[in-house]
Amino acid sequence: MRKYKGVWPVAPTPFNENGSLDPEGMKRLLDCMIDQGVDGICILANYSEQFLLSDEERRILTRLCLEHVSGRVPVIVTISHFSTDIVLARAREAASLGAA
Repeated sequence: MRKYKGVWPVAPTPFNENGSLDPEGMKRLLDCMIDQGVDGICILANYSEQFLLSDEERRILTRLCLEHVSGRVPVIVTISHFSTDIVLARAREAASLGAA
């Protein structure tokens, strides 16, 4: 298991005025954090409005963030849920996409 240290901010999830996800805003946010010298980023945490997101929106954001960051810094994907089966599925998906 890796030991992580340094600054790992939680990325908020940006939305458009109509409540839909703002993918370009998310990319700008990730780039800003990386440009500021963070050691890693956490996505889909409580601060990221995780409980407002559908499963499909979570999948979209997970893929978008991991592909956009593209290894520049490690990304931790929050996988919490009441169901163990859902947590396992989320963990497998995040790991398959390259999450830290």
